[in-house]
Amino acid sequence: MADLLDRFAPLMGQRDALFGDGGVNPFQVKMDQVLSQTEAMIGNRRTILVGTNNYLGLTFAPEALKAAHDALEACGTGTTGSRVANGTYYGHKELETALCDFFGKQHAMVFSTGFLANLGILSTLMGPEDYILMDADCHASIYDGVRGSTAQIIRFRHNDAADLDKRLARLADKPGNKLIVIEGIYSMLGDKAPLAEIVAVKKKYENVYILSDEAHSLGVLGKYGRGLPEEVGCEDDVDFIVGTFSKSVGTVGGFCVSNHPQFDTLRLVTRAYVFTASLPPSVVASATVNLGLVKNGGALRKRLMRNAQKLHAGLTAIGLKVASENSPVVAVVAPDPVTAVAFWRGLIEAGVYVNLALPPATPYGYSLLRASLCAAHTEEQLDKVIAIFAEVAAKVGLAAPVEKKRAAIG
Repeated sequence: MADLLDRFAPLMGQRDALFGDGGVNPFQVKMDQVLSQTEAMIGNRRTILVGTNNYLGLTFAPEALKAAHDALEACGTGTTGSRVANGTYYGHKELETALCDFFGKQHAMVFSTGFLANLGILSTLMGPEDYILMDADCHASIYDGVRGSTAQIIRFRHNDAADLDKRLARLADKPGNKLIVIEGIYSMLGDKAPLAEIVAVKKKYENVYILSDEAHSLGVLGKYGRGLPEEVGCEDDVDFIVGTFSKSVGTVGGFCVSNHPQFDTLRLVTRAYVFTASLPPSVVASATVNLGLVKNGGALRKRLMRNAQKLHAGLTAIGLKVASENSPVVAVVAPDPVTAVAFWRGLIEAGVYVNLALPPATPYGYSLLRASLCAAHTEEQLDKVIAIFAEVAAKVGLAAPVEKKRAAIG
């Protein structure tokens, strides 16, 4: 008789082929001591962290730490239930008010994770007569969210507004609402959605809404860090913004903001909100404080983008293929999973931690060494990261040996 998990045997076989030699497993890295926003002890090695999504470096913000400690002392370690069943703590309402003020929206709803925000909102918004048109490269939480919807799901080509237009044109005479789902910055490659073009497509048709997941662009894009809609000047054209506190905000949790007049209906019908324990008061307090730091974090955003440009230029100069331009996500494309694993292991053994991302979880079947920058990275740290990338790239055959390259430059 087959075991209930036998259907995953091909996946586990791939894992064993890549990681079964007793070397470090890239998906089971243990940080034995966190030293700062940008360094940790992994085993007995001091390691530079270039894969944490801690874009503004707010995980150690003194104001947020104090707020979290105060809330912990005042309200305890958790709420032990959902807000619908156990009641709302005052901190949750303060956070939702702060989100409304930050985004300039009338309504906000806080979830326990960003994944749950997408899962809850996307499984609930659209009904059986409706349509969801999603970018093909959307995050797994978006895919899981739309799978839970009763709407018809249609994928359009990644960042292709013309393909979206064609698909909406076919639905023009059909009843029901249409929801376009995109991301501000796509997490794997670090590329931006062509939001202005997508808004133009939306305006050609009736009963069309846009939901943008700003998980990786919150705190990063726009004068005040409100994400891609702020950067391109079309905030009023995006009907629902979903995001997370686990990147630039430096803690955990998710949210959705909107001006939809019946938005509060979602509090009673969104299962991922109704049936999930609410965030602990300490987390809520730190998120509220850090949201204010994001709003006033113009200097941090400039430093972040300067760091991103430095790493991008340094890795490109040594002959590596970087997937996107001008992004705090700097993803190096390796030719195959075996090379990517060897590259990743060489980096971690030399004291640099990045994310390894392999197909089928990646666009275009890419094997990626995914770095994410932090405003707190120093120039000295990034110089060291680039030098280690160069040394390891030469060892795995993706760049000329460091000595030869220096001689050629000279």
